[in-house]
Amino acid sequence: MEEIETIIGKSVAAMRRGGTILYPTDTIWGIGCDATDAAAVDKIYAIKQRDHSKSMLILALEEWVAIDNKVISDLFHADRPTTVIVPLALLPTLPPIAANLPAADGTIGVRVPRHAFCQSVLQQLGHPLVSTSANFSGSPSPATYYDIDANIIERVDYAVPNLDDFRSASSVGSRIVKVEKDGSIVVIRN
Repeated sequence: MEEIETIIGKSVAAMRRGGTILYPTDTIWGIGCDATDAAAVDKIYAIKQRDHSKSMLILALEEWVAIDNKVISDLFHADRPTTVIVPLALLPTLPPIAANLPAADGTIGVRVPRHAFCQSVLQQLGHPLVSTSANFSGSPSPATYYDIDANIIERVDYAVPNLDDFRSASSVGSRIVKVEKDGSIVVIRN
């Protein structure tokens, strides 16, 4: 069996080469890539057979989402996995991301993961990580690794093995909230 550090290294190396990965998160298994690589982002849209008008979220380290707004900051640090859809302009410490990631209105969904694998990958990669459920667009999100369509696994450049150490902490996606222009918070998925 491969060592955890070797698997993390292979994941980062695949993304540095412009590849995509299948990986565990603090919610469900996801498909990801370096969020600064527009060509890799396009690969994920192709893998998922997803329309480019449907934006994807990113995972980021806490220091990349430092924000002088207590309400939004608290959402990034919520006890449960929470994706915050926020205008990019409000995140000055976020490393630049690929132009094909933000929604048409200039927002991006961002989550600060608590999952050790995700945190290690983010630290080694040094960039935010695209995170989208490991399924074809329109299909149910897989609750476990075993629910992932074999065709998804075959299409990514590197699939993290389904080890106990990497088990996703939940079988459902994150809560999703959106910060409106007036500062109000709208819950999209609880």
